[in-house]
Amino acid sequence: MVSNWRVQQVARVVREGGVIAYPTEAVWGLGCDPWNEDAVYRLLALKERPVEKGLILVADNVRQFDFLLEDLPETWLDRLASTWPGPNTWLVPHQNLLPEWITGQHDSVALRVSGHPVVRDLCALTGPLVSTSANPAGRPAAYSRLRVQQYFGDQLDAVLGGALGGRRNPSTIRDLVSGKVIRAS
Repeated sequence: MVSNWRVQQVARVVREGGVIAYPTEAVWGLGCDPWNEDAVYRLLALKERPVEKGLILVADNVRQFDFLLEDLPETWLDRLASTWPGPNTWLVPHQNLLPEWITGQHDSVALRVSGHPVVRDLCALTGPLVSTSANPAGRPAAYSRLRVQQYFGDQLDAVLGGALGGRRNPSTIRDLVSGKVIRAS
């Protein structure tokens, strides 16, 4: 169990432009404020990930994504609602409402409403977060806090403890427009 005080402390780090690590449903994640360009580029440098690939945004509830969803067809909204919260990431048209350091070279953005209590508590205080696996490019995902420490040492501004959610694989990724599965879990 993660204390509310610790979640508030880490949320403050995020609001101040920090890069953090936190447990998710399956693996440890790295996160930061998606609107803070410096924080996002620092996270990308830590991961050795090119900005062109784009990033996932995670939230504690669908309302945090309302600014992206308000003009979408009802059938698409129903599709999202039927899978959230949970380990389902959807590629949603971003309608140029997000910065390129989040969307990369894509016309869509990857969105997920987490079912993990630590992620939900954190996002309730920060709003949507960048959510990407806590590993350098080409290395295995981190399944422990120790592995996060081995990968990143003191380069992170905070690590929010807690247990992983028990899933063996990262979230399924689907395209909202076509319904096509991009990555199965």
